[in-house]
Amino acid sequence: MKAIHTQALFFLLALVLCTPAMRVQAQAAPTAPPPTLAAAVQHVLSVVSPEAGAEARTFSTTLKVVKAEGLPKELVGKEARIAYQAPDRFFLEVEVKGDTLSAGSDGVKLWMRSAKKKFALVGSPDVPRFRTDTGKVDGTKLPPIKVPVAREQMMLMPLLCTVETKADEVVQGEACSVLTLVPRPEAQKSMKLPDVAVTFWVRKGDAVPLRFGVADGKGKEVVVELVNPDLEPAWADSQWKLPAADDDRVETVALSHLTRFIPAALSSLGQKIPTLGPVTGERRVVARHGKGRLEVRDGTQVLFLKGTPEEIGEQHGTIMKKEVRFLVDRILYGVGVGSSFAKGTWFFGEIESAQARLQPFVSEAHLREMDALAAASGVRVEEARLANFFPELFHCSGFAIYGDATAGGRMYHGRVLDYMKGVGLEQNACVIVMQPEGAHAWVNLGYAGFLGTVTAMNEKQIAIGEMGGKGEGNWDGKPMAQLMREVMEQADTLDEAVEIMRRGPRTCEYYYVISDGKTKRAVGIAATPTTFETIWAGDTHPKLPHAMKDTVLMSAGDRYEALTERVKQGYGKFEMETARDLMTRPVCMTSNIQSVLFAPETLDFWVANADGENVASHTRYTHYNLKELLQPEGVAGE
Repeated sequence: MKAIHTQALFFLLALVLCTPAMRVQAQAAPTAPPPTLAAAVQHVLSVVSPEAGAEARTFSTTLKVVKAEGLPKELVGKEARIAYQAPDRFFLEVEVKGDTLSAGSDGVKLWMRSAKKKFALVGSPDVPRFRTDTGKVDGTKLPPIKVPVAREQMMLMPLLCTVETKADEVVQGEACSVLTLVPRPEAQKSMKLPDVAVTFWVRKGDAVPLRFGVADGKGKEVVVELVNPDLEPAWADSQWKLPAADDDRVETVALSHLTRFIPAALSSLGQKIPTLGPVTGERRVVARHGKGRLEVRDGTQVLFLKGTPEEIGEQHGTIMKKEVRFLVDRILYGVGVGSSFAKGTWFFGEIESAQARLQPFVSEAHLREMDALAAASGVRVEEARLANFFPELFHCSGFAIYGDATAGGRMYHGRVLDYMKGVGLEQNACVIVMQPEGAHAWVNLGYAGFLGTVTAMNEKQIAIGEMGGKGEGNWDGKPMAQLMREVMEQADTLDEAVEIMRRGPRTCEYYYVISDGKTKRAVGIAATPTTFETIWAGDTHPKLPHAMKDTVLMSAGDRYEALTERVKQGYGKFEMETARDLMTRPVCMTSNIQSVLFAPETLDFWVANADGENVASHTRYTHYNLKELLQPEGVAGE
């Protein structure tokens, strides 16, 4: 998760670039605006939208958050040093957790730097986007930084807001007029202006804004101070280039990778996943393509895919086109590029190297499905493949309990997915019912755009979940998510599933729980590329010392201790609801994005996904049955 926190730093870049537009929109006033407001508007325009032919000048200041109501308290006191020269040059520098992160543009190239990691990226239009683009350069051009409306329209903005003049205040030792602007309802509707109140503290001597605040009327308010704002002669060209230290590691990368990172990172700000309401029995088809269809069931997405690899990929990419493109943007260009600054290594360089080693072990059918998905959704083949090779470093828990451990001896298999909550994958959560030609049908509890699996059950009553360990970089084998998919499509029994995992070849270090509802048997697996250990129900292991009859319990640290203690206390009495309760905090982590409970004997399963307020294990579970899902449309459940 460290990478996600680091990339948040560069959200400021996009926010700063949006700030001039926000200020200009907010400067609107009645027909006769106060002279102070009119002068302030002119100052802002001279920075963000100077008149044609005007002498180039550079605006610089330090932005300081002085109030953050309804937002994380740690924002208060945070500072960002910025500089801007119209139309396409900027500089940004912030301190985060002991690191100085900076970004800038000279109008042609875009750069980003971590001082602590001594690592920098320079986005250039003159290098290829992907390794496969031999002899073809990126060619991206940086557009000018523009406000969303023309200068002439900005001058009319005073007609669109009401203005309240408040008592004068002192800011940075300077007397300031205080003006609050609220867009008129008709302006909000016609120009899609935000429903917020914007307040400006304008220095009386020269009408330069020294502070601005935005309040949404719902308890959230942020106030930012402009410390020592200055509009000075244009900086020299050299001042806009990367200020790299002699011992910095500098990577020159495709400019488009960095320009796509900014909106991908920014898009996660303020996104809220709604909490699911009560179960109503809703079921409706919302999209079709070929043999595939998408249904909404009680507010959740259920995607049905059937046929050859090409047909399944085309159905997936066509029906979920928006979601696939969202996944590529968020995973590759948001999380991926952002992780570069936490690790001090270029993400695309690492993942393309991993792909080169993984791809020889990937089945041809899987590649054909990926390529069909890419073609149907309109993303590059390289993007679809890289997104599906994204390292699955999950830190999770899993268990299987049955026999003497449960009421009536029923088998329950729980799977807790602790990974990347809050980066946006929740929007892509999907129950994917797979009916591949010539293989077992199965259900993938995953995300639109991902073709492999980390949580699944097949029609032969085999269920599986995984937990990530160490060993990143050992890529000479089948991707874990494809290996698990092979179990789903090929295994009839638990022993066959174990043998598929054993022969691999495997990558990295992973742990698995596999259960078989036909025989009421379960096993834990600890595997690396060169080692393979099975932990059968009731067995002990140095890392799993608390063995109990008819249970397989796999987790780590305090989460393992909590899980085993809960099983011990409820032993012999577990039913569906109490088995689900095993997955609540602290067994799940704060990153818990999905939790699933399987009942492999009957092919029932219950799925919970994280929302904007809660981890998955604390949200509503939705019930499904694989046997019913595999019925021909209109036969069952209608």
